[in-house]
Amino acid sequence: MNPYYLPFFDSGAQEKSGLHPATLANPLVLEKMISGKKSNLKIGVPKEVHFQEGRVSLIPAAVGVLVMHGHQVRVENGAGVASRYSDHDYAEVGAMIAGAEEVFSESDVVVKIAPPSLDELHKMKDNALLISAIHLGSIYPEYLKLIIKKNITAIGFEFLQNNEGNMPILRMMSEIAGTASILIASELLSGFNNGKGLLLGGVTGVPPTVVTVIGAGTAGYYAIRTALGLGAQVRVIDEEIFRLRRLEEVLGQKLYTAVSQQNYVADAVAAADVVIGAVFKPGKRTPCIVSEDMVASMREGSVIVDISIDQGGCVETSEVTSHDNPTFVKHGVIHYCVPNIAARVPHTASAAISNILGPLVIRIGSAGSIQELASIDQGVKKGIYAFRRHLTHRSLSNMFNMDYIDLNLLLAAHF
Repeated sequence: MNPYYLPFFDSGAQEKSGLHPATLANPLVLEKMISGKKSNLKIGVPKEVHFQEGRVSLIPAAVGVLVMHGHQVRVENGAGVASRYSDHDYAEVGAMIAGAEEVFSESDVVVKIAPPSLDELHKMKDNALLISAIHLGSIYPEYLKLIIKKNITAIGFEFLQNNEGNMPILRMMSEIAGTASILIASELLSGFNNGKGLLLGGVTGVPPTVVTVIGAGTAGYYAIRTALGLGAQVRVIDEEIFRLRRLEEVLGQKLYTAVSQQNYVADAVAAADVVIGAVFKPGKRTPCIVSEDMVASMREGSVIVDISIDQGGCVETSEVTSHDNPTFVKHGVIHYCVPNIAARVPHTASAAISNILGPLVIRIGSAGSIQELASIDQGVKKGIYAFRRHLTHRSLSNMFNMDYIDLNLLLAAHF
């Protein structure tokens, strides 16, 4: 089945639409699907200006499908170059190649990776739709206030859900980050990087390296799987026992696991050659799990990769670094704290994101507007954090002490 195909109602509507059967049973939903309120959208794909962000929100294949659905797509000059997609690739599938000013000012829907800068927000049309990440660790009140002032409807990657309650883009990026974190740690352990001079996993007759993973969510799972595949001894810490039990069931082997009580965390960190910080709290800053004293207890040349730095970091000694200068040493321990690890592999990451955003934009067009789609799709509704000049996500409201209103009330008033 073509993942970009958005159907009208027929006997296979549940499978083709991706909507839950209970959603399709709602007469209002069926009425909206049959009514044919499809609108042709003007979609903008800007070049990312965020520091060291090489991904692009929509790859040429996705843009081609959008064009075939009757939408107009403007792609900024060079938007896909860092992900190995040329302007020619986009032009061949029907995209208009334009400058940044035109992409922002002429688009009803702006699809980005990183949250736009204030300058980019100023360039956007009032009443436009923004789809991008939020980056809770670096968001600031002025950004939200400008979105509200311009009556921009904003959807955050971190909040979007599918019908199973999963966060598809976040999950996809977590898969990449979890796998990459072990490969990064393996490089940093080498003697040429002032590490312990260890081969991650070891060899026959030599004890394996010890990897402690803090957090058993998606990023943690893929870090654990990769570390086990390389032959490492893995210890896993998480606050939820059901996650630890599920890990053992899925991986089919017994692991060293412990709940995140201070004494268990301290022991697992002190014994580790590598610590992977993979804690994630949806819509919140990451809590600090590993204290500075725990870091000081690690042996010299050990490695910490704090994937959670995107949301503030789960290691007390973590400080944001860059891809150009990714590490620093504290208490003799090598720290890797680069936000957005997925940007190391922009071609893969861009394709993965585009596979989710492409169908989403098509569904918005087929529904007639984001308001129409949000009224029948709970997952999309959960992704909206600003609507009709109001903040509609409680955690952001609490974080910045800003007024909040329930999105359901606004949608009801809209209709």
